[in-house]
Amino acid sequence: MSSQQPTDEPVYDDRVYRSPMAVVTGVLLLALIAWLCGDALVRGKGDAPWFAAAVALLTVPLTVAFTIRPAVFANDDRMRVRNPFRVIELPWASVDAVRAGYSAEVLAEGSKYQLWSVPVSLRERKKANRQQVSRRGGLTGKGLSSQEQADAAAAADPQRAHADQVVDELRELAERGVSRAGAQGRVRVRWSYEVIAPAVAGAVFLIVLLAIG
Repeated sequence: MSSQQPTDEPVYDDRVYRSPMAVVTGVLLLALIAWLCGDALVRGKGDAPWFAAAVALLTVPLTVAFTIRPAVFANDDRMRVRNPFRVIELPWASVDAVRAGYSAEVLAEGSKYQLWSVPVSLRERKKANRQQVSRRGGLTGKGLSSQEQADAAAAADPQRAHADQVVDELRELAERGVSRAGAQGRVRVRWSYEVIAPAVAGAVFLIVLLAIG
């Protein structure tokens, strides 16, 4: 039996998956930090402006890292996971599984990477499952794990929790793209020093201020 050769087809624009609630939270926190630290910088006396600068240097990159920054970009060839402190690029041929249990994650080359931008809401999942149960007329799902209930729900009814819908789409892209020429290769992981460096600098600055204060 001849092996399937990788196919080279057009690559379309990335699908982008974010958490709208996390982005809104991040924007509000940044506004609060700007207000408090900005006021201390302008009106503060003594060491207050220095402490405000150190706190801002520490908290702004961390706030961005955990709220606004996380995203998943997926196209026909690969998935790029942008987490708080790392960027993971996964060609579809390297992906072993995409799943959503208590968190959304991708398994590749013996490692597990969490999808920070795809939060799993057990309440939302249970609500969707209850609606499916009522429509199917009595299927309770007792004795099944959350992952098994999610998979069973997918087979029986199209209504899904948001995280499960995203995982379904990523699985579909992975299955379609695994044989493409552009989907071959190994996982690449890059640390996000543009986030880490200012946060570390802010922490060191704050420690020095506390030590000499």
